[in-house]
Order: sequence, then C-alpha cells, then structure tokens
Amino acid sequence: MAHLSVEDGHLTVLNLFGAQTTAGQDRLIEVMTGIIDTADYPGWVSSTLHAGQDERGTANYIQWRSREDLEERYAGATFRHETVPEFRELSTFIRLLQTEVVFSQQNPTTTLEPVELTPDRGDHTVIVLLTVDPTDQTELVDTLAKPDGWLTTVPGYRSHSYLRGLDGTFLVNYAQWESKETYDAFHHLPENERPVDVRRGREIAGGLVTDRWSNTYRVVHTRSAP
Repeated sequence: MAHLSVEDGHLTVLNLFGAQTTAGQDRLIEVMTGIIDTADYPGWVSSTLHAGQDERGTANYIQWRSREDLEERYAGATFRHETVPEFRELSTFIRLLQTEVVFSQQNPTTTLEPVELTPDRGDHTVIVLLTVDPTDQTELVDTLAKPDGWLTTVPGYRSHSYLRGLDGTFLVNYAQWESKETYDAFHHLPENERPVDVRRGREIAGGLVTDRWSNTYRVVHTRSAP
C-alpha cells in the first residue's frame, strides 16, 4: 500500500507522460504496469500509476529510499537502452520530476492515517505543476504549503499535498477529490467567494509562478516493496 507523507523521508519521483491517443495511453499503462509488477530494484519503495482524464497520458508516483538508489536505477543498461527509448517512442512528452513532500493535509472526516494512494477509492486526482524561479521557490512553498481550514469544509475535498522540486524550479500540488464535479465546482468558484486569506495567498503565488500545467487522473495500479 502506497502512502504520501512528509514524515517518511522518501525521495519521490513524479513521472509525467503525455499520449496522443487513448490507445497510446492504454499502451503506456500496459508497459508501466509490467515494470511496476516486476520491480525489485534496491531502494525502490512503491509505484502508483495514474491514467489521465482531462488530457491523455499517465503519471507515475514513485517512492525511493534515496537519490543514490534512483541514480543506480537510471544508470542501468536496461533502463538507458530499452526503457527510455520505448517511453520516448510512446509519449508526446516526458517529465521526470525529483521531489520531496513538504506539506500534506486531508479532510479530517476521511482518515487520520497518511494520505493513501489507491485505485479502490476512486479519487479524482489533480496534479498541478507550478514552475518558479529558484530564487522564489522558498517563498512559493511558504505561501502555499500550509494548513487551510476552509478547504476542509469544501464539499468533495479529500486531501492536498505539496511536493518541492529538488532542483529548485517547481512545486507540485497533488490533490484528491471525491469526483470531477466537486473539483470543478471548487476550481471555478469566484474569487470573491473564497476567504480573504486564501485570495491573498493565491495572489502572491500568482506573482511568483512563471508557468502552470495541470491534468486530472485516476489511480489505476499500485504496488509496494515487501
């Protein structure tokens, strides 16, 4: 079972892939599922595969014990000469994002355990990639990655977490919602209906972020090391 937690101290790699067609997305899922089901790499902790909803593609949330373990995997001949070329052929874009979880909050009515990544609950998962100048990353983290009591009262909210890019150039928001309908209602909520402190934080973040990319997903497969 895969969890998302600040306390676990794992290196988290979020691999984002684009696909041109539904068949292309299905093929990515098939190949990635095969890799996940046979994974036995030193230091590998878990992999959770997501299927794109609003846009075709996949997201793989992978936890590693350390960066050294990940680098050993990347240096392997199979990865360099077989895995990478196959993914380049199947994908319209690839983003391999090395991160650490810096904040996590979930609806207190959901569970008191760490955020769970599972296909069983049917989460509508939203992944937002915020690009930022390295000189502004700390301020962006301080602005967004903090408790939001109002959000726990919004219908359909389950959790949200922030992952800091280790290269200093981005911040990821990984959020779970009950459904597409509840998330869309929140996303399109007029600014004047949000609390003043929330609006202020969004305003500050808007001045720091240089680019924004997002997609919605559902978890289709997960596996953890024994």
